[in-house]
Amino acid sequence: MATVPTALIADDEAPMREQLRARLQEAWPGLQIVAEAANGVEAVELATRLKPQIAFLDIRMPGMGGIEAARQLYNRCHIVFATAYDQYAVDAFEHGAIDYLLKPVTSERLATTCERLRRRLPQAPQDIGSQLAQLSSLLQQQSSNPKRSYLRWIQAQVGGNLRMISTREILFFQSDEKYTRVQTATAELLIRKTLKELADELDPDEFWRIHRSTLVRVDAIAEVSRDMRGRQMLRVRNYPHELEVSRNHSHLFQQM
Repeated sequence: MATVPTALIADDEAPMREQLRARLQEAWPGLQIVAEAANGVEAVELATRLKPQIAFLDIRMPGMGGIEAARQLYNRCHIVFATAYDQYAVDAFEHGAIDYLLKPVTSERLATTCERLRRRLPQAPQDIGSQLAQLSSLLQQQSSNPKRSYLRWIQAQVGGNLRMISTREILFFQSDEKYTRVQTATAELLIRKTLKELADELDPDEFWRIHRSTLVRVDAIAEVSRDMRGRQMLRVRNYPHELEVSRNHSHLFQQM
């Protein structure tokens, strides 16, 4: 009788744990999540007791982070790191036994990770001590020269569920009285975070303010034209209506 593969998830944010668990159920229905931890100390304690074959570890957690936990676990289980920041997805992840997931986790990337894990499970976990030392050194260097971290996902309440939306999915944000409207190619949602808060937290190279009430993702812009009144009107991909560019922000499209 085949052994059921088992895994542990460690992340200090409960919505991230819930999202990863749900995505894993879709990508690998036969995988059993035996425990969830909110920090590295819990992860090590649970892994020692339950002996999962795989540990999904968030890199940044209070107290003991994912790398410290991995130092104690890598000879017992296969390690997958999760990170919210691209700069941590270093070359070391792409070779050997360490894999990574960029949060919020996409179904496509998770499917690749699951396939790699299926191939590795019949084998004993590899010695990744040198890779962990390299990664730890890299993170220390980055901590001494910190780069600003921008918002990478949005939390929106949908009925009784919390939905995680990657900023890469969002076409634009628009103020809507007490709420802010979040528009994707497939859905329209409302959040309580103000447009000013979003403008301060989003990467200015990724999102431009084209109106006092609108923030648009730059690579979603399809074209800009002028209407009969001379106003600049912007069209985004996968959305049927135009968005107005205010006069105060027309400099973004100076060639018009």
